[in-house]
Amino acid sequence: MVSVEIDGKKIEAEQGSMIIEVADAHGITIPRFCYHKKLSIAANCRMCLVEVDGVKKPLPACATPISDGMVVKTQSEFAQQSQKSVMEFLLINHPLDCPICDQGGECELQDVALEYGNDVSRFSEKKRAVVDEDLGPLIETEMTRCIHCTRCVRFGREVAGIRELGAVGRGEHMEISTFIEQSVDSEVSGNIIDLCPVGALTAKPSRYQARSWEMAQRDSVSPHDCIGANLHVHTLRNRVIRVVPKDNEAVNEVWLADRDRYSYEALEKSERLLKPMMKYNGEWKEVDWETALERTASKLNMMVQTDGADQIAAIAHPSSTTEEMYLLQKVMRGLGSNNIDHRLRTSDFAWQKFEPLHPELGVELSELENIDACLLIGANLRKEQPLASLRVRKATRYGSIASIGLYPVYHNFDIQHEIITDPETWLGQLAAITKYLYQNQGDSAKEQWADAMDLEGLEQLLEPVKVRDEHRDIAEMLLQGEKSSVILGASALEFSYAGHIRLMAKAVANLAGASYGFLPHGGNSVGAYLAGAIPHRGPAGADVEQDGQHIKDLFELGKKGYVLLKTEPGKESIIADKAKESLANADFVVSMTCHADDEAFEYADVILPVASFLETSGSYVNVNGLWQDFAAAVNAPAEAKPAWKVLRVLGNLLNLKNFDYVSAEDVRKEVKGRLSAVGDRIKPKWQCPENLPRDGYSPRPVNMYQIDGWLRRAPSLQDTALAQGREILKRPRLSPFHNIVGGV
Repeated sequence: MVSVEIDGKKIEAEQGSMIIEVADAHGITIPRFCYHKKLSIAANCRMCLVEVDGVKKPLPACATPISDGMVVKTQSEFAQQSQKSVMEFLLINHPLDCPICDQGGECELQDVALEYGNDVSRFSEKKRAVVDEDLGPLIETEMTRCIHCTRCVRFGREVAGIRELGAVGRGEHMEISTFIEQSVDSEVSGNIIDLCPVGALTAKPSRYQARSWEMAQRDSVSPHDCIGANLHVHTLRNRVIRVVPKDNEAVNEVWLADRDRYSYEALEKSERLLKPMMKYNGEWKEVDWETALERTASKLNMMVQTDGADQIAAIAHPSSTTEEMYLLQKVMRGLGSNNIDHRLRTSDFAWQKFEPLHPELGVELSELENIDACLLIGANLRKEQPLASLRVRKATRYGSIASIGLYPVYHNFDIQHEIITDPETWLGQLAAITKYLYQNQGDSAKEQWADAMDLEGLEQLLEPVKVRDEHRDIAEMLLQGEKSSVILGASALEFSYAGHIRLMAKAVANLAGASYGFLPHGGNSVGAYLAGAIPHRGPAGADVEQDGQHIKDLFELGKKGYVLLKTEPGKESIIADKAKESLANADFVVSMTCHADDEAFEYADVILPVASFLETSGSYVNVNGLWQDFAAAVNAPAEAKPAWKVLRVLGNLLNLKNFDYVSAEDVRKEVKGRLSAVGDRIKPKWQCPENLPRDGYSPRPVNMYQIDGWLRRAPSLQDTALAQGREILKRPRLSPFHNIVGGV
């Protein structure tokens, strides 16, 4: 630590810190444009010039490290005159279009110019104009406003890992541009809008819709993945105008994936279901809520009495709120059925009894960037969990990453070891790594795992497995890391022998002393487990009298009645054709949906309009078990109701007990109360598989903009190259130690 003085304030700070970092940490404001706490230092705008005693010229605060005894003045006449001179140069070519600029009212250039700019420009020559770039359907450009801070360029190179923008030309001919007239296709491209300190880059879907001072700000949480990114929702007259990130270092830092940012479009630009609908003689007719709910309740009651409770089932989308899924399972179990599930993309349920209380990552999200070694199994983080991918990219600066998958993946980070294999040998790859780790453990280490693992069975299982150099390299990488992790992605979870994959991955993690976890589907799969939206456990992991049927059996064997919550199984299930066939053959189907073009109109009998994720209150639980609650940002349109209210009324009409909830918070308190009563009762178990099947298969990966109804109905996202399969694959430079191997 060294002692410095800034504007007369004595400060102790870490040696090597930049002046601007120390000033920010102690509430001292220094103007800046190119500096950003998450990006490298460029020092090209010079707006942060300050005076340092003993130095005859002003120094950039962002690029000047502190030293012991340094005296810095940010408000002296010398410093302010330097800053005003820089501002005058920055405004030489800037257009006077603030009245029409979307950035007006929240523009960093406006704010700084108000204090440091002159009222009259001395520049009398013609201003420079720049031709606008077409960066795609998400980002609007006005490049004449650009001040060349290069934040957008550095974001692509350093954070996103895909360099799509760069500076071309020199001097007054310099422009920020794509190199070969491409669009900007990164899955996190919208973050350059937040980074831009002027109006050069703005959001195209919300262009010219509102001024910043007109909008109200509401907080919410993204439902599209298990990260639970925090959102600021900007609204005007009960309309969502745009969505921007809310800072949360433990979750999403200051970033958002594009699907988190633009999915709100579906609220108004899709066909919304506005009134309850019932089918009469094959034709759909609008009815009132009382009629629709009474019809639903009477039909469910009748089916229980005539066919038995086992003939009804409920399917929820994993992005439904915890409160909605809790009430859905409470209705089903109140009727006597445990047939409830949310695992639309799971095909192997053989080992579900050995699962933990809820899906876990095994490491805090914020710690992903600090891991020394990581083995990714069947994971395409860029497309499945974009914000987690940004964290892992940071880890590659000092750590090592290996990957095992079924197909080549274009990561945004370097891979040290990669094995691309076919489904028939996938399990063998993990078994070979496990065997090497087992053979290189001392007796004391084996004794440590003797209670948790069946080592004798494991030894017999691994006996015929051959260990190759690539397996040894990955195993050694995990062993050498102080903070190692094994993480499963979507392909591993969707594999036909996913249970075997999990058990072998857990064995690798145990033997390597690494953390183990996986990234589940949907935004609230963890909440679904805690709420009891699974057939083999009740809320908080409570035992059930008799296990219900999992989703695969529900669709393959068929049921007479279904209750659907915010899901279109024909588009989201891993066995979509079977799902639609089963629903079409059912005697009664009720669907709670937001969309008037929902596939439920093909097979349902009653369709109930419910609120979207921005129109209801509730909570999501992310992969670290973090509860995040939120309130509605806008009201639902017409007669659409929050799904938890619909289920509450349905419970009352079915004469079920304890459905007298006043708010979503009441439901949440009940779930948390059950959790606190049960405690950490369920521990994950490891069971040695009897064999390593070689006839496995994995479904085709789902496009990241097709995973739920909101993304499918967001026009701007559907116009992107990622959605239409036009993405130009850009793979970063690989490590010289990289290898690609197939087969075992």
